Amino acid sequence: MKKILALLLIMLLAFTALAGCAKEAAPVATPEATTPAPEATAPESTDPAVAKIGLVVSTLDNPFFVTLKEGAEAKAKALGMEIIVLDSQNDPAKELSNVEDLLTQEVSVILINPTDSDAVVNAIKAANAKSIPVITLDRGANAGEVVTHIASDNVAGGKMAGEYVVSQLNGTGKVVELEGIAGTSAARDRGLGFNTALEGSSVEVVAKQVADFDRTKGLSVMENILQAQPEINAVFAHNDEMALGALKAIQASGRDIMVVGFDATDDAVKAVEEGTLAATVAQQPDMIGGLGVEYAQKVLNGETVDAFVPVDLKLIMKN
Repeated sequence: MKKILALLLIMLLAFTALAGCAKEAAPVATPEATTPAPEATAPESTDPAVAKIGLVVSTLDNPFFVTLKEGAEAKAKALGMEIIVLDSQNDPAKELSNVEDLLTQEVSVILINPTDSDAVVNAIKAANAKSIPVITLDRGANAGEVVTHIASDNVAGGKMAGEYVVSQLNGTGKVVELEGIAGTSAARDRGLGFNTALEGSSVEVVAKQVADFDRTKGLSVMENILQAQPEINAVFAHNDEMALGALKAIQASGRDIMVVGFDATDDAVKAVEEGTLAATVAQQPDMIGGLGVEYAQKVLNGETVDAFVPVDLKLIMKN
C-alpha cells in the first residue's frame, strides 16, 4: 500500500512540473509573437534629422528663379526629402535673416542662390559656424566655406552670346551691354565672356550700364541709352528680363536694333520664336535646382563632391 501511495505522489509531482513548463512556454506559441513585424517602406532620407534642407532664393519675382525653386521642390519630393524655401527679395539683409531662420529650424544642408557674391558671405559664415554644409546655386560666393557650386558656365555663355553678335554684325558695329546686379558672379562672368568674344573684331561697346537683372530697369536704362547713343546695332543683356525691357524701349523708339538675352525664360523663348528677340542663351534653372537637392543628399551621405558642377548651355535662335 505504501508503495502504491509513493508511486501516485511521484506521478502527481511529474504532472505538476509538466503543466508548469507548458504554461511558461505558452507565449512563444501565441499568434502575436509568431507574426513578423512589418518592414519599413519609407526611404531612409525621410528622417527629418537628415532630410530637411533649406533653399534661400535671391528673388521669386524673377521667373528664372521660380523655375529653379520648382526644380528643387520636385527633386526633393522625388527623394522623400523636406525642403523649406525662403525668398530674399534681392535684399542681402533679408538673405542673412533667412539663413538664420533655417539654422533655428535645424536644417541639415542649406542651398543658397546669392543676392550678391560679396554680401552673401556673412550668411554663409553663419552656417559655417553651425557646421551646416552650404551649396551655392547659379551665383557663387566670394568667401565662406561652400561644399559645391552648381551653375551654368556663365563665362562660356557670355562668350556664346558675344560670338553670335559678332557673326550677325559681320565683325563690325556698336553694341550696348546691360549688366546684372553689380557684385554677382553671374554678371561678372557673363560680361567677361561677352567681351572676350569681341576681342579681335571691330565690334565696339559704346555703352555699359547696370540694370540689376530687372525688366523695368532694363526698360528705363535702355531708354536713356537710346537718347545718348545715335548709333546702336545690338544689345546684349546679362539676362532675359533686362533684354525684354530693352526690347520694349527699342520698339517704342522705332529703331532697328538686335537684342540678345540670357536664361531662355518662357517669355524670351516666345519672343525669339516671334522674331522680336534675336537670341537667348539657354540655361536650365530646373536642373540647377534639382541638382542642388541631389548634391545635398550626396553630402548627407558622406560622399565627396566636386567643387563646381557645370550645367549645359545652348543658344536659342529662331529656326
